[in-house]
Amino acid sequence: MLNELYQKLEDRWIEMVKIRRFLHQHPELSFQEKNTAKYIADYYKNIGVPVQEQVGGNGVVARIEGALPGKTVALRADFDALPIQDEKEVEYRSTVPGVMHACGHDGHTATLLVLGKTLHEMRDTLSGTVVLIHQHAEEYAPGGARSMIEAGCLEGVDVIFGTHLWATEPLGKVLYRTGPIMAAADRFEIVIKGSGGHGAQPHKTKDSIVIGAQVVSELQQIVSRRVNPIDPAVVTIGSFMADNAFNVIADSAKLIGTVRTFNPEVRDFIEEEIEQILKGACLSGRCDYEYVYDRGYPAVVNHEEETELFVQSACAVDEVHTVEQIELQMGGEDFAFYLEHIKGSFFFTGAKPDGVDIAYPHHHPKFDLNEKALLIAAKSLASATLHYQEKHSVSKTVSK
Repeated sequence: MLNELYQKLEDRWIEMVKIRRFLHQHPELSFQEKNTAKYIADYYKNIGVPVQEQVGGNGVVARIEGALPGKTVALRADFDALPIQDEKEVEYRSTVPGVMHACGHDGHTATLLVLGKTLHEMRDTLSGTVVLIHQHAEEYAPGGARSMIEAGCLEGVDVIFGTHLWATEPLGKVLYRTGPIMAAADRFEIVIKGSGGHGAQPHKTKDSIVIGAQVVSELQQIVSRRVNPIDPAVVTIGSFMADNAFNVIADSAKLIGTVRTFNPEVRDFIEEEIEQILKGACLSGRCDYEYVYDRGYPAVVNHEEETELFVQSACAVDEVHTVEQIELQMGGEDFAFYLEHIKGSFFFTGAKPDGVDIAYPHHHPKFDLNEKALLIAAKSLASATLHYQEKHSVSKTVSK
């Protein structure tokens, strides 16, 4: 069955590309993906696949029931875009000002739609059930995964697999990791409340910018001096705002940043240390402060047995020439929530565009991907699905 499935996917690669380019031209931001969700749902309805809409928000879930007994395998693809202006000079450039698919979610969606269509065609020889989870709002916490899980998208599911098209890695390369693979991603916001005044009379003010600069500097010591070096961690200030005239000392300064960790204890420690540093700096500068720490996505932690099965499955794909364990990634992914509920594995599919030495990274205005990777992703997910069913069938026979 697998070879037949591969051939059908090869025959439909052009369809994947067309879908991906259409979605690329019509991106929608997180939690605003009404048209994209309708496009996905209509695609399944038109081919007779049962579909559930508005799952946990804009999520869409389709189910393919195989004629043969077996387990229930979930496959997930996200479909939201980013608030970035598309600067590529291509025919499928985004038509929405200030919004683009700069992370490959359009490719993820196209891959899963065509794979779902093909599995549906072959349902008479398919074992078990395949649940196709089309998730909204991966890019912006709290994300769509948690609300879709609360709405029941994982009910009855035994295992889940997902992939991310990875444009910085060569085509034909598949990257995996057993255990932790992507970091917990948190957001914090600080407001330092001073007392403004004339820039020529700093002694009559409480300078929030000076205190803010001190806080930024001291935050860099958390990872370098207070966290065990064997525990990966990042503390980054991404925004420092205190807009004023050149000769005015600001009343307040606002700092926004992110924390990335793998160890839950380190996560707790850093949250507390940020406030200790803030408290000390404001005490010395006689300022007040507000501090909000938002827990985002937990770390993505792949399950060992399911990851080993995936590695074997990826090696069975002809277009895959390298299956390699990746180093820890400090980026976040709300696929983590699925893996907290059921077993599964998340992997990266190389999608570096042809003819470039260094690809534009994800979230870049000129981001693009190699569309041949859509076929590799589809085959890898299909292979994992069928190998999982085969393994379960064999284990049942042996146990009897």
